[in-house]
Amino acid sequence: MVNLGLTERQQKVLRFIVQRHVVSAVPVSSKYITGGSDLGVSSATIRNEMAALEEMGYLMQPHTSAGRVPTELGYRYFVERLMEKVDLSHSDQRMITHQFHQARLEIDQWLRLSAAVLAHLSSNASLVTAPKSLRCRLKHLELISIRDDIALLILVLQGGTLKQQIFTLYSPLDQDQLSMLARRLSNRWKGLDVDEVAESGIPLDEIALKVSQVIIDTMRRIDTRRSSDVYHDGLLNILNQPEFKDREGIQQIIRAIDERQFVEQLVSEALQHGGVQIIIGGEGKWEELSEVGIVLARYGIDDRIVGAMGVLGPVRMPYERTVSVVRYVSRLMSDLISDLYM
Repeated sequence: MVNLGLTERQQKVLRFIVQRHVVSAVPVSSKYITGGSDLGVSSATIRNEMAALEEMGYLMQPHTSAGRVPTELGYRYFVERLMEKVDLSHSDQRMITHQFHQARLEIDQWLRLSAAVLAHLSSNASLVTAPKSLRCRLKHLELISIRDDIALLILVLQGGTLKQQIFTLYSPLDQDQLSMLARRLSNRWKGLDVDEVAESGIPLDEIALKVSQVIIDTMRRIDTRRSSDVYHDGLLNILNQPEFKDREGIQQIIRAIDERQFVEQLVSEALQHGGVQIIIGGEGKWEELSEVGIVLARYGIDDRIVGAMGVLGPVRMPYERTVSVVRYVSRLMSDLISDLYM
């Protein structure tokens, strides 16, 4: 948390400078504040307040005789104490909902659409990770006869993951016998994770024991998989931002989106907390993000299957709108993922 010791007038000055700088990307002068705000005080008084805010670390003066711009600390104070909660407009909500209803009922389509919507509505870059089960759970299984002594196991997990495995039978079984076995195991193990399947304690004959071992091995491999697919969009949007005219700024954004280890660190940050997380200039954790602002949120079903999504742009980001966009899309995706599990 930032220092809360600002007067009401200093808070109003800081809010005005943040909001104006976000739009203009240029320093804000005391004269502009006097003419554009309802503070009702002289330009000299405004200059004194700006000087005090600069001394406390909330503003900086990039050039002599220039106006002030917010520092990272100033943005942090703004998002924690001064930013208003802004709901996404009804027209934007209808547009997003319509696009998702038009998409196919596939997680891959939802993820690509989420990235596109976030990038479009924020005018910045977006990042979305595929949802990952904290512990995968069995939904259904099928056994298909290939030959008398060879069968195909089709394993369907909650969330839509499908795995297939061919294995050899200890003794010949026809399709009717395999289908009966598949129904029995599906009914007993539906909704269970790998440890619950292994410890279910139901009596198994030789064939069922072989099938159960294939299922357990497959589920354990999925549980140990660390990374998820990553979808991103809007990289061209940020090329128009003045902060990213130089090479260093662009490299920071590209690394934050493309480097797997870095993405996993950001996702881990989002998954540790509920709600929307805002990272400003790296927050002292990541020097590589000194010019980047990030708004992150997790989505999915807590303790079962979760992913992360967010918007990346300059520190001079319209946080009020960006938070509303990320919050709405994450809730929509959570509802869609929840429908797959119910």
